Amino acid sequence: MTILKSTVDTGAEEFRAAREVMLTRWDEIAAEHAKALEGGGEAKLARHRSRGKLTARERIDSILDVGSPFLEVGALAGWGSDFHVGGSVIAGIGTVSGVECLLVANDPTIRGGTSNPWTLRKTLHCNHIAERNNLPVISLVESGGADLQTQKEVFIPGGQLFRDLTRLSKKGIPTIAVVYGNSTAGGAYIPGMSDHTVLIDGQSKVFLAGPPLVKAATGEIADDETLGGAGLHARESGLGDYLAADELDAARIARGIVRRIGHAKQGPAPRPDFDEPLYDPEELLGIVGEDLKVPVDPRDVIARVVDGSDFDEFKPLYGSSLVTGWAEIHGYPVGILA
Repeated sequence: MTILKSTVDTGAEEFRAAREVMLTRWDEIAAEHAKALEGGGEAKLARHRSRGKLTARERIDSILDVGSPFLEVGALAGWGSDFHVGGSVIAGIGTVSGVECLLVANDPTIRGGTSNPWTLRKTLHCNHIAERNNLPVISLVESGGADLQTQKEVFIPGGQLFRDLTRLSKKGIPTIAVVYGNSTAGGAYIPGMSDHTVLIDGQSKVFLAGPPLVKAATGEIADDETLGGAGLHARESGLGDYLAADELDAARIARGIVRRIGHAKQGPAPRPDFDEPLYDPEELLGIVGEDLKVPVDPRDVIARVVDGSDFDEFKPLYGSSLVTGWAEIHGYPVGILA
């Protein structure tokens, strides 16, 4: 038989104590996650909205299909460091026009959307996910480039961001950039190197250096629009492939691009009919206690995760410190190392 039988006694005092510890840890994580959801804080969010702009999370929502789940990646990136929880960028996987895509959005309420070392690590990790899983990448850009206080940790390794865009394109994986505001310095390379670029009339600005730096370097006085506005790039430079009227129109255009591409990720589709685990996944809260030195049978965990608690174990008598085998989760075939 391949159906797992759990050995956990859910009525035991040890189980109840472990569950209470896990619920406390859960509350701690939820509190940290709330910091990421707050962005730059109430005052900066209010100032951002006063300019008629959507927040980074609202921009993601406007592009995703209605009702699509959003699997956020690295929500607690930067936790415990001197940087904002979340790495000043929001990233995850959702469905756009019926296609699973990776979306990455700068949060302009946190230091103008500039990239610190955690922003970089998180974004590079997401690019790796997209390349391995054949997922189109939609970049929602509003960034001042590298955070100058950490530029020595960002500038050199940051070149990999642009290399990744070219590698994705070479493999036929679409890259789309939607520019919502200033896209300066390193931020300008994202729309410049993406396959499809959407600019917003009167709002998007793409340049390597803004008017103050141009004046300091050359003495020339130029305004934002003349130097790198959406109209300029749509009509003269050719950087802008599409010119949107506002942010919601930009979301409509981005969704249309994905629909026309007709892209599909690799791998088989899940089975539409699958069984829930035979054991309540809520019981996972009581399996691992506060003392991590107390051993836990990984099969008790697997039984509460995989479809029908059905697990084909591989080499069960060999290398007893590792449990390996095959199962399905939500109809997707998976291999397990525990």
